[in-house]
Amino acid sequence: MADVTMEPMFEVLKSVQARLAQVDGKIDELTQATQALRTSQIGIRQEITSVFQEISGVHATLVRHEGRLDRIEKRLELSEVPHT
Repeated sequence: MADVTMEPMFEVLKSVQARLAQVDGKIDELTQATQALRTSQIGIRQEITSVFQEISGVHATLVRHEGRLDRIEKRLELSEVPHT
C-alpha cells in the first residue's frame, strides 16, 4: 500500500488558518468601527442634551419676563378687559 502523507491536510489547514486570520482582522475592524459609532452617538446625545438645557433656560427666562410684564401691566392698569 502506498504511503499516506499528511501534506495535503497540512496545506488545507494552512489555508484555513490564513482565512481565519483574515476573518479576525475584519472582526477587529468592525469592532473599532462600532466603538467609533458609539463614541459619536454619545457625543450627539450630549449635544442634544445641551440644546434641550439651553431651550429650557430660554423658556424659564420667557416665563419670568411674562410674569414681570403681567405685574407691570396690572400696576399701570394696562391690562385689557375682554369685551362681551
